[in-house]
Amino acid sequence: MNLPDGLLDGQWTALAWWLFGIVAVAAVRSAPWRLLQESTRLNAFLALVVTLILLWNLQAGVKPGLALHLLGATVFTLCYGWALAFVGLCLVLVGVSLNGAAGWQAYPVNALLMAGVGVAVSQALHRLVDRFLPAQLFVFIFCKGFFASALAVFAAGVAACLLLVLADVYPADYLRGEYLPYFVLLGFSEAWLSGMMATLLAVYRPDLLADFDDRQFLRKR
Repeated sequence: MNLPDGLLDGQWTALAWWLFGIVAVAAVRSAPWRLLQESTRLNAFLALVVTLILLWNLQAGVKPGLALHLLGATVFTLCYGWALAFVGLCLVLVGVSLNGAAGWQAYPVNALLMAGVGVAVSQALHRLVDRFLPAQLFVFIFCKGFFASALAVFAAGVAACLLLVLADVYPADYLRGEYLPYFVLLGFSEAWLSGMMATLLAVYRPDLLADFDDRQFLRKR
């Protein structure tokens, strides 16, 4: 993740800009901008962006394009839905790129890998939970917060590895042995933090969660 400029050739960059444009337009058109008219939600949105900028800059890696850092896509999706989450993570990437931790030429690739894949996996799993599992607080926290965040991080890692192999940047054996396994460990870290955030928000500030109805989850029995 956080691919630098020059790592991919021009064809991959052009394709990434085209795909990013489609997803970005869809997100902007679908985003519930009215949520940000509330000062509390707007402040939380900006605070989440700033926090993730700091976390994305705290990355570890030994070779270009093989960095590891927390993602935050699942928490963003829980709070604002997929469209605003994608927009917010793109703003995070702007801050990271301004700080020099990612390249502007590679901006669409990074946005699709981290924001696109992370948000898509989180949103898909959230919908599956809503459809097939009971509406219980434990299910919400464990499945939508804990498990979804771990899966989102691992999916982003798999997508990054596939791209680097297809673009002939690194051999598959090297990535499979020296890079991809670390996303399992990173997924556990992301899962604990996201699960903790989901718990705190569900208990103390359920109004900041996009699809959480405290009357349904916290009703007295």
